[in-house]
Amino acid sequence: MPQDLQRGERSVFCAAGCKFRHEPRQSGRQVAGTFGMNIVVSGASGFIGSSLVPHLESEGHQVTRLVRRRPLAGSAEIFWDPAIGEIDRAGLEGTEAAVHLAGESLSRGRWTRRKKGRILDSRSQGTRLLATTLAGLTPLPKVLVSPSAIGYYGDRGDEELTEESTPGVGFLAEVCRAWEEAAAPAGEAGIRVVHPRFGLVLGDDGGALQKMLLPFSLGVGGRLGAGHQQWSWISLADHLRALAFVLAREDISGPVNLVAPHPVSNRVFTK
Repeated sequence: MPQDLQRGERSVFCAAGCKFRHEPRQSGRQVAGTFGMNIVVSGASGFIGSSLVPHLESEGHQVTRLVRRRPLAGSAEIFWDPAIGEIDRAGLEGTEAAVHLAGESLSRGRWTRRKKGRILDSRSQGTRLLATTLAGLTPLPKVLVSPSAIGYYGDRGDEELTEESTPGVGFLAEVCRAWEEAAAPAGEAGIRVVHPRFGLVLGDDGGALQKMLLPFSLGVGGRLGAGHQQWSWISLADHLRALAFVLAREDISGPVNLVAPHPVSNRVFTK
């Protein structure tokens, strides 16, 4: 296994993109009162959300889940349905922070025209609904963490990319731009908005790695073409720490690329 991907190595989130440049953030202040915040999480049942909720709770936060079914009696759940623009605004009163992870899965099913429409709509509609609702609360929440992805930069080969790099072209780049722009109502109201641009999140119990393990274990896995594509990855454990970090730091806003210090080529990843 390549050294960069050996189990136990700590990945770090810093300013970088598909070709990583290490710029650790060390200065800044923690938000007063971040310990024990009331945090709302959408997409709490997904690969990242199902691990983030207990991680935040272990840090002393109170977590409420946004769910698309009717909440169970006595549960820490709030109903919403982005497709029809419905959300329990009263249930959000007192929210101090929000992490928005909900969206159509990228890895399930073929990317038909209808599938691509659901991918785009689920992100832009859900983000706009949540951002607009949070912007109308009194008092305002401190922060909205509304993710995007490094697909924002498009296919740029070996070009070194940072948060200041221009957006790319293609479907994923268009989705990421619309995704981030949909959070504008929260920022315009004075809420600190952070856009973690997710890289390839690697964990044992789900996500892309779980889907790749089966074909490789059957001997049919392999590199893609020549295998020169850069894969910017991060471990799930460090991804959770990074999300908790941007929640707590009042000096961080806007895009933040969540990837490890050393991207690897598809050839190296495959090996």
